[in-house]
Amino acid sequence: MSEDWKKELSFTDRLTAIQSITAAYRYASPAASFAEAQSEARRYEGEAYEKASSKDEYDELVQKAIDEAEEKHSAAPIISSPQLEAEEPVDDEEPSGKGIDLGQYKNCHVHSDGPMSTIYRHRSEDGSVVALKVTTPHLMQAPHDAKREVQLLRQAAGSTVIPLLDSFDLSGGRLVMVFPFMKYSLDHLLRRDALTPTQVRSHLRDMFRALAHLHSQGIIHRDIKPSNILLKSPSGPAYLADLGIAWKENEQRSEDPLAKIIDVGTTSYRPPEILFGYKGYGTALDLWAAGCVVAEAVVPDHKPLFDAGPVGSDLTLIQSIFTTLGTPDEEIWPECTNFPDWGKFEFNKYPAKPWQQLLKGASSRGRDLVSRLLVYESSRRLTAEEALQHPFFTG
Repeated sequence: MSEDWKKELSFTDRLTAIQSITAAYRYASPAASFAEAQSEARRYEGEAYEKASSKDEYDELVQKAIDEAEEKHSAAPIISSPQLEAEEPVDDEEPSGKGIDLGQYKNCHVHSDGPMSTIYRHRSEDGSVVALKVTTPHLMQAPHDAKREVQLLRQAAGSTVIPLLDSFDLSGGRLVMVFPFMKYSLDHLLRRDALTPTQVRSHLRDMFRALAHLHSQGIIHRDIKPSNILLKSPSGPAYLADLGIAWKENEQRSEDPLAKIIDVGTTSYRPPEILFGYKGYGTALDLWAAGCVVAEAVVPDHKPLFDAGPVGSDLTLIQSIFTTLGTPDEEIWPECTNFPDWGKFEFNKYPAKPWQQLLKGASSRGRDLVSRLLVYESSRRLTAEEALQHPFFTG
């Protein structure tokens, strides 16, 4: 048996494999210490090195160790993180001081403030807590539309779309939407490494359920990202929120189907077709963004796959996508010939990086799901219904 392949396997290659297994082990078993995880990783990698007869077989054995680490802990019960709960205020703790009255909701306190709305928190006499989203519609610019959001939320009631409990007008042209109060976002939980692989899979399944529900009604969300996936607790369920820039076919307040606004989505989650000016996009726009969310969720360090730079530049994002997935041509991306801005720039020809390199420490099934969503040709991306049938969820 030839051992020549081992001579080509550098120290860095082996160290990277150990780091990937270590990260996967700690991700799958948060209670494990770093030393314990690294010891297990060194053992797995050493066995792969001794048993393999080629570089490909070595890579397969390393990946098998990563997959087994996740499967070993996938049957663990879904529980909240005690450490995370200790960091956050419990729902029984009311903010100090006098709040404001919003319609029938008395003593409301500011929870968060943004450019388009302010979120207030209110506790009812029965102990339930709600969030009140206060907007000023006449100050909003397209594609932001609070009145359309109310209409679409009412139409989209059900599944794992955030339920709209109430809506009403206030003086000064303000519009208030009332939702169940959600303590966490997926972004918040990923940043704190507060989720097990089982919880991640459950929350991503809820995201695709919501998308399948919206898409079946002709609604495109247009702003899928981890911070728009909300949860009452780390154990879920997860709800897809913020339909403030959503679009619906044949809806009075939505743009023409072939002249949709392309200034939608958030930085790293924006799909390539709108970066080249395509206004006839469809629900596949949401699936690209969902693929970005999955990629971020299944890797141990939870870093975004693409980078739009500090100011969210389109060209920076295009460069990041091309250097990651490879620079496409018209054979790989036939629909690009319909894009207004295709051909205006000449890009360097970058090769596609292997998914195993891009998503180190992720399970094989997680990587495969991402690879079927982050596809240049939008018609080739999995639909939300198809994603729900992927082995990542059904295996």
